[in-house]
Amino acid sequence: MSNVLVVAEQRDGVVRGVSHELLTAARTVATDLGGEVHALAIGAAAPAGADGLGAFGAATVKVVADPAFAGYSGERFAAAVAEVARQGDYGAMFFAATSRGRDLAPRVAALLDVPLAGDVTGVGVADGTVEFTRPVYSGKAIATVRSTTTPALATLRPNVFPASESAAAGAVETVSVTVSDATTSTVTSFQAAGGDMDVAEASIVVSGGRGMKDPENWNLLIGLRDAIGADVAALGASRAVVDAGWRPHGEQVGQTGKTVAPKLYFAIGISGAVQHLAGMRSAGTIVAINKDADAPIFGVADYGIVGDLFDVVPALTEEIRKLRAGG
Repeated sequence: MSNVLVVAEQRDGVVRGVSHELLTAARTVATDLGGEVHALAIGAAAPAGADGLGAFGAATVKVVADPAFAGYSGERFAAAVAEVARQGDYGAMFFAATSRGRDLAPRVAALLDVPLAGDVTGVGVADGTVEFTRPVYSGKAIATVRSTTTPALATLRPNVFPASESAAAGAVETVSVTVSDATTSTVTSFQAAGGDMDVAEASIVVSGGRGMKDPENWNLLIGLRDAIGADVAALGASRAVVDAGWRPHGEQVGQTGKTVAPKLYFAIGISGAVQHLAGMRSAGTIVAINKDADAPIFGVADYGIVGDLFDVVPALTEEIRKLRAGG
């Protein structure tokens, strides 16, 4: 029997939704390997929502609750994950391809002396071997990777594996690990300025590209976001914009940024390079605004407006405000 271990991600003591996506992906692999899905939650206390991981397929939820894990430390957390991994019979281990997961997973791989498949968008089992698919060359091609070692480690891209419930036992098991005094450095988590919603978790994304011409023009997108509602909408940006220093990397959508799957995605002044499309093509409805009728973004858009965004966006914002005000 080879079980699959999902390293649940938590923020501020609460299990994040991406953990449910990982469990959903892990279920198929565990079934094909003839094992179970286990979840591992680490923190100063049992994170809120850890006991609900069973609803998404975790037969066992292992909880490491120790004051030493009050703040995230790559060295300390990796040592704990590796220790739990060595104690179990795991054919695969999944992490979220988030900023924390991308820091933690390579450390665990090094401690276990196994390779790591990063930014995975597909998982399965072929001939008894765990198999991953992942984009390469900025999404221009898809590579299939088979792991010949145990456990097979991978970071899974958020918003690619839709979370679905499938109840399992979800038995909570408290686990003790050895905490070394040498691994005491911590990383402080920072929220976006003003408490802005994470673009990867928003149900509506207002994203801008180089067509915005100047960082000061982002006030147009902020106005549209606020008209929709900052409690449901978030700002996004293309790689060119982030590379130019106009917007923070946390807002970048694309192959080297974040993958989003909102119900509604506004692509404003974005040409639609392959790198960007790789991060947003899973959106429910895509609205593109661009003055270039031949822009590639219109090839994936559900609705397209060919026009000057500096005319279109203010008009769109005003109409949304009227609708929300009941006018």
